[in-house]
Amino acid sequence: MKEIRLPDMGDGITAATVSMWYHKPGDDVKEGDDLVELVTDKATFNVPCSSAGKVSKIMFEEGDTVHPGDVLALIE
Repeated sequence: MKEIRLPDMGDGITAATVSMWYHKPGDDVKEGDDLVELVTDKATFNVPCSSAGKVSKIMFEEGDTVHPGDVLALIE
């Protein structure tokens, strides 16, 4: 299992809100595919998959708040 973690967002940003997931559990993903869209008070950005595989589990729902270092999803 590969953990997809929220990287440091820089500029002193310590939290983001999950806006939407591009994939659901069971979907195949390639390295570099956008996995989730996050929104902060300063920007909207995507977190890409850092490895190829199948989405095993999504750890947060849309609308949840996430922080740098949080595990967003598991890829098998």
